[in-house]
Formats: sequence, structure tokens, C-alpha cells
Amino acid sequence: MRNYNVPKSHVATIITHLEMHEHAVLSVPDCKLSLERWTNPTVEDYCALFRKVGEPWMWISRLLMDEDELETILHDPAVEVSMVRDGEQSIGFIELDFREPATCEIAFFGLIPECNGKGYGRWMMKQALQRAWRDGIERVWLHTCTQDSPRALPFYQQCGFRIFKQEIDMMEDPRLSGHLLKTAAPHVPIFS
Repeated sequence: MRNYNVPKSHVATIITHLEMHEHAVLSVPDCKLSLERWTNPTVEDYCALFRKVGEPWMWISRLLMDEDELETILHDPAVEVSMVRDGEQSIGFIELDFREPATCEIAFFGLIPECNGKGYGRWMMKQALQRAWRDGIERVWLHTCTQDSPRALPFYQQCGFRIFKQEIDMMEDPRLSGHLLKTAAPHVPIFS
């Protein structure tokens, strides 16, 4: 067994990659939510929703990106962002990336914290898979990590995804750099 020292002001995470090679059909009850394609969102609006959904879990990748780079991804015709709505309120989003041939990555998938635990995730996954499995797609994949909800990995497995790779990553703690509030991701200790 090998141990790795995590430097002060850093956090370590285990990233788990999952995939499926055939469409898993999920049965879910009717839901009052709607899914609306979000065509060419502004970087500011996208990052605001990204932060609302991901800050409790220390989602940071898109917040660290150069605005032009992020806008290029968001406006790429092979990337589809859809907003989850409860009436007029935006409560989450799904981002599908079709830039790799025959593959769809569920790049981001999440709800604002007050909507977690209400069964909305299964409805969202059904919507995501229906959109992902189009003609020519042979593989749908996603990743999660130990900084995400502890329910994320078992949820993805229950939806039919299988683990194909794990990695260990380390980064500067975004709560110490000011990119996230110090109260973000309370389940991850701050080591300063």
C-alpha cells in the first residue's frame, strides 16, 4: 500500500469514471419538472447556475476556466446544455458532450442543494439518457469524485453505469484561493 502526502492548502480526490454501452431504460414516476435546451448560455449565467449546483460539492473546473475557452465549449454545436426547471425556477442542469465520435459524455449533471433527495435525479437521468442515446452513439460515460455527493456513485451505478477507471487527483483548495466560499463543501476538510 502506498500513501501520498497532501500538501497544505491542497485537497485530494478520487475520480471514478463510469460508462454504459447500451441504453438503460429507467422507469420513473411523472414529475412536475421540465427540461429546456439552453442554447448558447452566457458564461456569466452558466457559471451562476454551475456555482449554485456545484458549490456544496466543490465543483470548480468551469469556474477556473478562461471565459473565452468556456464560451467556446458552451457554444460548440456538439455540446448540449439543458436547464432543469421547476415552474419558472432553474433548479439544475445537464450538459451532454458529443465532441468525441460515437460517444456522449454526461459532462455535468446536478441539482441545487434544496432539490436533492426528492427523486428528481432519476427523472433527470432518464432525460439525459434519452438525449444521449441517439443514432451513432455506442458509449455514454460520466465521472464523479469523492468531493461529490456520497450518493452520486451508487446512484450512477443503479442507473446502469459501470466503473471503468479510477484516478487520484490533487489541487489547490479553491476555498483558500477565493474561488469558492470557505463554507463550500463542508464534508471536505480545509488543510491550511
